[in-house]
Amino acid sequence: MPRKPMKPCRHPGCPKLTDGMYCTDHAGLHASDRASASVRGYDGRWEKARKRFLKAHPLCVKCMEQGRLVKATVVDHIIPHRGDAELFWDEANWQSLCKSCHDHKTMTEDRYQVFHY
Repeated sequence: MPRKPMKPCRHPGCPKLTDGMYCTDHAGLHASDRASASVRGYDGRWEKARKRFLKAHPLCVKCMEQGRLVKATVVDHIIPHRGDAELFWDEANWQSLCKSCHDHKTMTEDRYQVFHY
């Protein structure tokens, strides 16, 4: 049976061909790349919970603090869960935000991981 054709390594500028995503030289560099959304917990169960939460909380929390009424489209984790399933499913840790407010919060507050020693 014929094999699949090899593909170029996905590392920028690498001309080597590989069966996977990266050649053996670059596989170690990309070992910690971000997992897919479904692997991180954003699956069908999350979609149902998200829709139910947005139906109960239809307005953006951050915009309401500024006196504006804007429809929420994103359920945000107030404290980033970073893979913690208990924190992920804790509805007390959820807030409804518009995409603009969510993007701003993610890039300013949630961007860097805080380490506790």
